[in-house]
Amino acid sequence: MIGRHEHLRPSPTGFHEGELAVQHRAGVSTQAARFEGMLDPGELSGGLAQFLSARTFAAITARDTDGRLWTTALTGAPGFLAAATSTTLTIDDSPALGDPLHRLAPGQPVGLLVIDFATRRRVRINGTLTSATDSRLSIDVEQAYGNCPQYIQHREVGTENDGTVNTGSSSDIRRGQSAAAADLDLIRTADTFLVGSTHPIRGTDTSHRGGPPGFVRVEGPRNLWWPDYPGNNMFNTLGNFEVDPEAALLFIDFDTGRYLHVSGSVQTEWSAKPAMPGDDGHTGRRTVVTIEQVVSRATALRSGSVDPYPRNPPVTD
Repeated sequence: MIGRHEHLRPSPTGFHEGELAVQHRAGVSTQAARFEGMLDPGELSGGLAQFLSARTFAAITARDTDGRLWTTALTGAPGFLAAATSTTLTIDDSPALGDPLHRLAPGQPVGLLVIDFATRRRVRINGTLTSATDSRLSIDVEQAYGNCPQYIQHREVGTENDGTVNTGSSSDIRRGQSAAAADLDLIRTADTFLVGSTHPIRGTDTSHRGGPPGFVRVEGPRNLWWPDYPGNNMFNTLGNFEVDPEAALLFIDFDTGRYLHVSGSVQTEWSAKPAMPGDDGHTGRRTVVTIEQVVSRATALRSGSVDPYPRNPPVTD
C-alpha cells in the first residue's frame, strides 16, 4: 500500500499554505507572487516537449510499497522521455531491483525533475503515476515549468552501457537506518543532490540543490544540513516541508556511479541573528535532516570533468 496520501490527488491552484507561510517569513511575498502563474496546469507542447525528448537524465520522487518517500534517478537514450499527449509523459525506464522505488505502485502523486547538467537547464513535472511496469512509467501531468540555472554544476552525464543506469548486483547494495562512513564521505564531497518533498493535497515534488563541495554538512551518521541559497522565492520545497516534514535525498558519486538514497525528516531552522554559522547564502535559513533509512548502491552512471556554477557561494565554516 502507498500510505496515508494514496487517495489524494494533486490539485495545483497557486501557492499552498506552506509556500505562503515561508514566503511571508522570508519577506518575499510580493516577489513570489509574480511567479504564481507558473503553478497553473501545464502542457507538454512546443519547446518543452522538444526539451524532454532530447534529455537523458531525470529524478523522480515517490513512495515505496511501505509508504516511505524516496528519490531516485531515471536514465536512457534521447527519446526515453516522451510527451505522448499534451498531458501525458511516458518514461522508458523504471526503478530496477535494489532501488528503493522498485515496483512503483500507480495511482500515487509523483514529482519529476528533468535536468540537463551540460546546459544547466531543468524542468519540473508534477502529477500522478498512472501506470508502471518493469520498463516503462506513465505520468498524468498537472504541473510543468522550468527553473533557472542557478547552482547547477556543468558536467556531461552518461552511462557505461546502453543507457540503463540500474545495473548494480545485489552484492553492491547496502541498506541501513544510518549512514556508513563511505556514505558520509560521499555527502561531504557532494556538489549536487536531488531532494524530494510532498504535500498532502498538492502532491509530490523533486528539486535540485547544488553548491561547492562541502556545502552539505554532516553531523554524525544520522544528521546532516545545508544552508539555503537565494533563489526564485517560490519556496516549493521549503513550503512542502512546512506542512509535511518528510524528505527524500539522492546523492550521486559522479566518478563511480554510486547512489546514496536518504529518507528522513526535516526541520527548517531560521536564524534570529543577522547570520548563523555556515549561512553561506546569507539567507538566515538552513535545512536540517534526520536520517531514518539509507540505501547505497552501485550504478553505471558516470560523468566527465565538472565546471562549477560560477556564482556558488563559498563554504564559510
